[in-house]
Amino acid sequence: MGKRLAYGLSFGAMLFAPMAVYPIFLMNVLVFALFACAFNLLLGFAGLLSFGHAAFFGWSAYITGHMLMEMNWPPLAGILAGTVAGGSIGLIVGALSIRRQGIYFTMVTLALAQMMYFLALQMDFTRGEDGLQGVPRGSLFGLIDLGNDLNMYYFVLAVFVGGYALIVRTVHSPFGQVLKAIKENEPRAISLGYKVERYKLLAFVLSAALAALAGATKTVVLGFATLTDVHWMMSGTVVLMTLVGGMGTLIGPVIGAAAIIFLEYRLDWLGKMLAASTNINWFARLGDSATVVIGCVFVVCVLAFRRGVAGEAKAYWARRTVTEQLL
Repeated sequence: MGKRLAYGLSFGAMLFAPMAVYPIFLMNVLVFALFACAFNLLLGFAGLLSFGHAAFFGWSAYITGHMLMEMNWPPLAGILAGTVAGGSIGLIVGALSIRRQGIYFTMVTLALAQMMYFLALQMDFTRGEDGLQGVPRGSLFGLIDLGNDLNMYYFVLAVFVGGYALIVRTVHSPFGQVLKAIKENEPRAISLGYKVERYKLLAFVLSAALAALAGATKTVVLGFATLTDVHWMMSGTVVLMTLVGGMGTLIGPVIGAAAIIFLEYRLDWLGKMLAASTNINWFARLGDSATVVIGCVFVVCVLAFRRGVAGEAKAYWARRTVTEQLL
């Protein structure tokens, strides 16, 4: 009941959020929150650290942009094409990497993602270093103009809620429980008769498809797809979001994505506010050092909040409940 109330209040807040916050910023947060949640499904619940999720995110962005610009497809069809393409790439990458474990699995996903990066650099339809610019948003069902930021925000919100609900359902399903068992003790899961590699491959493809959905939606929101989307640093960013928010928790990646996007886009504003309130001029230059600040946040989280923000909060309430029961 408590969780349902929290979900209801959060959804209500998101409905009215564009009345107080710039819609483009909110859409960025929702897109990357979905990307981080998709990655967390693989890392947090299956124990597989992929360093190649930028390939699914970036290539779906290219496919969607190409379909909307060159083929004049409607936005839903373009997003679906990008999601299917990203999921298909995930199937290939997963089939090639899933037999490896630990650091070897991570290195294989990184190597394959870098191959996809250089492919994106060389192919004509991606337009190399220029990328796809001016991707039209179009209209939803020919009726709702997505060029309006408010309409676009509610469309992105619907995509996020749908993707998040699918992840929640997956985690709480028998399939999700098997993934947790594989993460905790893979040899025991094998001894119980589970086809572990099939479960891991299915989780990998589902995670890749949801990451692709986020990448396709991002292209429609921002109107471009570039090499940044498919670069390995994008994979590093989603790892950072997940670890800062709380790996293995459902809400953690959302918190992590919101925190990192805020630092990337609003650090300059925060620095000027601190400079005005403290009379320390150095804060006004904080926006020039966003990467350093994000790195410091990551170091602090690793040293002091190893479970991430949501993980530490969950552990605190668990300890408090136990203490109250003992008293």
